[in-house]
Amino acid sequence: MTVRHLIRLLSLAAALGLWQLLTAFDVSVWLRFEQFPTVVDVAREFGERVGSEAYWQDLTDSLSRIVTGFALAAVAGVAVGTAIARSRLAADLLGPVLEVLRPIPAIALVPVAILLFPSNEQGIVFITFTAAFFPVMVSTRHAVRALTPVWEEAVLTMGGGRWRVLGSVVLPGALPGILGGLSVGIGVSWICVISAEMISGEYGVGYRTWQDYTVVDYPGVFVGMVTIGALGWLTSTAVEVLGRRVTRWLPRTESRTEALVPRRSPSRGPRRALPGAQDPESLPGTPNPASPPRTSDREPLTSTKTKEA
Repeated sequence: MTVRHLIRLLSLAAALGLWQLLTAFDVSVWLRFEQFPTVVDVAREFGERVGSEAYWQDLTDSLSRIVTGFALAAVAGVAVGTAIARSRLAADLLGPVLEVLRPIPAIALVPVAILLFPSNEQGIVFITFTAAFFPVMVSTRHAVRALTPVWEEAVLTMGGGRWRVLGSVVLPGALPGILGGLSVGIGVSWICVISAEMISGEYGVGYRTWQDYTVVDYPGVFVGMVTIGALGWLTSTAVEVLGRRVTRWLPRTESRTEALVPRRSPSRGPRRALPGAQDPESLPGTPNPASPPRTSDREPLTSTKTKEA
């Protein structure tokens, strides 16, 4: 275990310890912790939920919705973002419509999803898709537009076509920006899928959390919150790890580079001469800046005066 992992575990343990103290002593200083369950109560409820079949069914339903909606959004976002950045016609046709739809929160589209789709399951996947689509699309569009045209011109000079440029220059060059959009999109997807499950879902972590709230089961509510946080962290980590494997050719952080390259000491003493080596200043024909020029190297003054006369 490295020092960084130890620090992270200590920070998490400190947060849980503070939570336990505030709820165990019913602290009420502006913020009221009397109704909050303790860490022990939440852990006990979590152990009971893990052993039930309903918990794993809710977990499976939420994960299937996230994976389906996010995968569709990733493919469509990269394709549309690349098309808008590369084609003026696509930018004129799709750009205005998407810019009008982009500020609308995905959760506000729940009534539209209920009207459009025959089942709640398809509507929740649609909400998840909409939430992740716009971050991926915008990141891809900006990443493709930021590419230098020199690489594309080099491929065209060597006889490559449009598809070769797209596969060898555009997509690899825009990959860091695309991965940034995917990281943002997966987080927004979890926010919207949980909200959609609370409003119109039948199963899922969000649906179960809302049901616990309606029956005033606060330990169950916190179990749902912890489950949502753990699932979001796992999926975000999976996207990040996949991005690192895909972009192995990119230079990493400066700290790792500096750790591999040894630094020179700023205070260095005089260099020691190797055995048998000669001083460069003692070699024949090497001028010594500390010694005055030799007489033979000077231009005779008498010849100059004779020429002037």
